Amino acid sequence: MGIIIVEICESNLLSTIETEGLLEDEYLEVSVITSSCLSFCGLCRLRPFALVNGKRIKGKDVDDALNNIRAAIEEELNFYNA
Repeated sequence: MGIIIVEICESNLLSTIETEGLLEDEYLEVSVITSSCLSFCGLCRLRPFALVNGKRIKGKDVDDALNNIRAAIEEELNFYNA
C-alpha cells in the first residue's frame, strides 16, 4: 500500500541492516526508500536516523532508531485509521 514512506540514507548506519525488508514485512502500509543522500550532511555518520513521512526520527544506536521508527509508524497509522 505504501501510505507511510520511510527514507534512509545509504551512508547511514541503518543501511547496514535489512531495514527495508524488516519494516515492509512488519507493516504492509510502509515503503522504504534508500537514497544516496537525504541532505542532512553529517548527521548520517553521527547517529542512525530516517525520515518517516518527512519527519526526522533518530536513535542512539540502530536498535533505538528502529524502535523510534516503529513508534513513528504506529503514530502515522493511528492518524490514518482514525
